[in-house]
Amino acid sequence: MTFTFGTEVCRAAFDGGSTPWISFGLRYFEATRQHCQDAFCCLKVYIICSRSIAQNTDALDRLRSALGDRVAGVRIGINPHTPLSQVLEVVHDAEKREADCLVTLGAGSLTDTAKIVRLALANSARSMEDLDTLWGTAESNPRFRNKVHRPTIPLIHIPTSLSGGEYQAIAGATEPQSQAKRTFHCEGVNPELVIQDPELCLTTPQWVWLSTGIRAVDHCVETLCSLRSNEKGDACSRRALPKLISGLLQSMADPSSLDARHLCQQGVVDAMAAVSSGVPLGASHAIGHQLGPLGVGHGETSCILLPSVCNFNLKMKANIDRQAAVRDLLLEQSEVWVILNARNDLSPTTSSLGDVLDAIISALRMPRSLEDVGVGIDKIPTLAKNSLDDIWIRTNAFPITREEHVRDILATCLRR
Repeated sequence: MTFTFGTEVCRAAFDGGSTPWISFGLRYFEATRQHCQDAFCCLKVYIICSRSIAQNTDALDRLRSALGDRVAGVRIGINPHTPLSQVLEVVHDAEKREADCLVTLGAGSLTDTAKIVRLALANSARSMEDLDTLWGTAESNPRFRNKVHRPTIPLIHIPTSLSGGEYQAIAGATEPQSQAKRTFHCEGVNPELVIQDPELCLTTPQWVWLSTGIRAVDHCVETLCSLRSNEKGDACSRRALPKLISGLLQSMADPSSLDARHLCQQGVVDAMAAVSSGVPLGASHAIGHQLGPLGVGHGETSCILLPSVCNFNLKMKANIDRQAAVRDLLLEQSEVWVILNARNDLSPTTSSLGDVLDAIISALRMPRSLEDVGVGIDKIPTLAKNSLDDIWIRTNAFPITREEHVRDILATCLRR
């Protein structure tokens, strides 16, 4: 898949879905200017930019220059895992500046922040107490308000990682007191536009690019391994996985390759199409949501948890055939055979899905244990307890209802 700049491709990300649209082929600042001016007719654009991009590159300056006097305000930096206190700061600033469009430049917490900000603006949520009435559902949150208004102002994402949150309505944020991660469904309103620029992504630290790529792999694997999957989700995941694995391994071998970055970005679209097909995910995502507030990146949680969750479900005989089918799909790629043949402890013919994923993640030199990301055994009880509140823990292939099952998974994520 060869990538060149020059002509914009703009299309719906998902078959049958009106949002989001994706744009590639123009540089990010050109595409943003064009869509703010022609598609959304925005006059007061509020930019939320990653701190590292603002400090280490000229990307924000180029975007501001392209938008000119349409820029109403800029927020630089959101802490990891989206503290709700910082979300409120942006709500107040964007409201004061009468923002009619939100643009994110970067990835991670600022993506979730923008989605929650426009939900808050639509519902006049100006305090922590107000935000506490917007997360979850009426079933999961006793304080959930009776009437929630849909977000209205346009949201444009310019991602520099592969986490994929830019393609869906769901957002996560962390409560300051309990450090619990809360999920906001944003009334099902997806962002309007995702602008892909593989050249901009060359500024992304390699560990962020590769680990968030495994996050996208996690979306595919948990979709394909779900006992509640559907034909659409399976088809999208099967298209996404080869793109992601090849693109990540090529990015590892040649970090300057625009083709590799573009291939990864296209894989993420298919991965998020699978997620948007309505397939509930499983324990890797559920436990990862609670591991995140301990200072672990979203992608790193998948690097550590996904093989262990697959092995747990296999041990419980929950989805044997589905896991075998995903393993066989991965083994269709020659790069994966090379990785497995280089390992003395693994054989392509006898390895489980968890083994194959472990080998791929290790080949990308990503973290493989809780200790690798600074989380000690003392955190396991709290992680197990908080994980039971996540929406996807019970939709795991083996439904998890007891803390001891989470502790079993986490125990295999410790160095042995």
